Amino acid sequence: MNKSIEINTATLDDIPEITSLFRDTIIHINKKHYSEKQISVWASGADDIEKWEERLTKLYFIIAKIEHTIVGFAYLKNGNYLDGLFVHKNYQRQGIGSKLLRIIESQVMMNDFEVLKSDVSKTALPFFDNKYFEVLKKQNKISKGVSFENYLVEKEF
Repeated sequence: MNKSIEINTATLDDIPEITSLFRDTIIHINKKHYSEKQISVWASGADDIEKWEERLTKLYFIIAKIEHTIVGFAYLKNGNYLDGLFVHKNYQRQGIGSKLLRIIESQVMMNDFEVLKSDVSKTALPFFDNKYFEVLKKQNKISKGVSFENYLVEKEF
C-alpha cells in the first residue's frame, strides 16, 4: 500500500459515505457467508440515519481515508465493545482494518479496560482470529425476524 491511510474522528457530514460503504461491503463481501435475505436485512441498517447520527455523536467513531475517500470505519461502544469495523469492498486486505483496530485497541487501553469484545460475522472471523481474539461463543442474533450466525470474541490486554 503506497498511499497513506489517514485516521480521523467521523463527523455528521461523513454519514452518506459511511452508510454507502456499510451497505456495499455487506452486499459484496459478506455474501460469501450469508443468504440474500440476511444480506438484505443487514444492509438495510444503512437506511437508519438517526441511528448513524447517534453513533457518530455518542460513540468513539473513527474513519480511515485515502486521498479524501472514506475507505473504512470503526466504532466503540461502552468503552470496550467494538460495535462495528468495516473496510470498503475495493480496499480489503490493505492494512486498513488492522490500522483501525490498533487505534480502537489503544482507546480501550486508555480507558483502562483490560479486554475488548465484539460480535463478528463469519466473514470477519479469520481477521479477528489473526489479531489474537478468542472466540467465546458461536451465537444466533435475530434482526427484523431474520437469524444471523456470528461469534462473540474478545481480546485481553
